[in-house]
Amino acid sequence: RAVAMSVSHSSRLNKLVREQYMKLPQDGLVQVTYVWIDGSGEGVRCKSRTLDKEPKSVKDVPEWNFDGSSTAQAEGSNSDMFLVPVRMFRDPFCLDPNKLVLCEVLKYNRKPAETNLRHTCKKVMDLVKDSHPWFGMEQEYTLLGINGHPYGWPDNGFPGPQGPYYCGVGADKVYGRDIVESHYKACLYAGVKICGTNAEVMPSQWEFQVGPCEGIEMGDHLWMARFILHRVCEDFGVVATLDPKPMTGNWNGAGCHTNYSTEEMRSEGGLKHIEAAIEKLSKRHDYHICVYDPRGGRDNSRRLTGHHETSNIFEFSAGVANRGASIRIPRQVGQDGYGYFEDRRPAANCDPYAVTEAIMRTTVLNETGVETKDYADH
Repeated sequence: RAVAMSVSHSSRLNKLVREQYMKLPQDGLVQVTYVWIDGSGEGVRCKSRTLDKEPKSVKDVPEWNFDGSSTAQAEGSNSDMFLVPVRMFRDPFCLDPNKLVLCEVLKYNRKPAETNLRHTCKKVMDLVKDSHPWFGMEQEYTLLGINGHPYGWPDNGFPGPQGPYYCGVGADKVYGRDIVESHYKACLYAGVKICGTNAEVMPSQWEFQVGPCEGIEMGDHLWMARFILHRVCEDFGVVATLDPKPMTGNWNGAGCHTNYSTEEMRSEGGLKHIEAAIEKLSKRHDYHICVYDPRGGRDNSRRLTGHHETSNIFEFSAGVANRGASIRIPRQVGQDGYGYFEDRRPAANCDPYAVTEAIMRTTVLNETGVETKDYADH
C-alpha cells in the first residue's frame, strides 16, 4: 500500500505554471530579497523589493525596515526596525540579476536588536583579524513532514536501528536526497561557501558543511545557507528542523561541529598552538556551553549526554580522532603537527556568530570566566 507523504499544500501547486512567469523579462529591474534573523534567534524572515538597477556590491543596496512587532523584536507602539544590508548573494530562486541580501537588524534607536549577535561578533573579528581565524561549520538538520514526523519514517513506528543510514545509498536507507542536492546546487549558485554534504546517522538526518571562511564571513555564509535550505524545503513541501535532539531515544542528535584554526595553528609546529587553545577552552567550558545554543545550554543538555557520538555536557574533554570528546584533533593533524581542531559542542540551532565570537574571545583575546569584555571603547 502506498503511503501518502505528509507534504504542504503549496508544494502541490503546478510548478510548470510558475515557470511560465519566471521566464518573463524584467527590463533591467532587479528583485532584491532582504533576509534577517527574527526574535527567536533561530528563525529567518525575508521580504523583497524592486531596485531600478543591479547592485554591484552590498553597498549599493539601500537600508529598509520591517514591523518588528510581528517578529518578536519590538512592541506595536514602536515597531519599525532597520534592515542594514551586510552581505549579498545571487538569488537561486529568481535567478540573475536578482539578489539575496543578508541584513543586520537595528532597533528604532539604531542599537542592535537582541538577536543581532553579528554586531559584537564583527567587533571581535576586527580585533583578532591579524590571527586570520578560519572556520568551517558542519550543519546537521533533520527533514520532517508537515505533520512534524521525520520524513520517510513509518507513520506508526520506527525505521530499523541506526547503522546503514550514515552516508547511505538506496531507497531504503536515505530519505529526501532531492532536497539535499537542490540545496547544494542553490548554495553554489548563490555564492555560499558550501563545501560538502552527506547523509547522517539517523534516517532523514543530513549534514552540509560551509567553509573555510575567515572571521565574520563564517556566520554570514552559514545563515544564508540555512535560509536557502528552508526555502528549498518550502518548494518540496517539507520542513528542515535544526532541533538538537528531534527524536528522543536511541537516535543521534544534531550538532553544528565547528572546525577552527589560526594562521599559527596552520603553520609548521602549529600543534603547540592548538594544544594551548584547547587548554584555554578547558578552563571556560561553562561559558561556551551557555552560548552554544539559543537557550543557554538547555537545548544542548538533551543532546550532549555522552552517548551517540557526543561528550557529556558537564565535562570537558579532548582527544585525537575522538568523536566522544568536546574537542577532537583530527588524526591527520596529530600526525602532521599542524592544522585545525574541531569543537563538537555547538548545537545544530546555535548562532554561528555567537560560537565563532566565543572561540575568539577565549583562544585569542584570552578572556576567562563567564563574563565577556566589552571592547566598544577600545
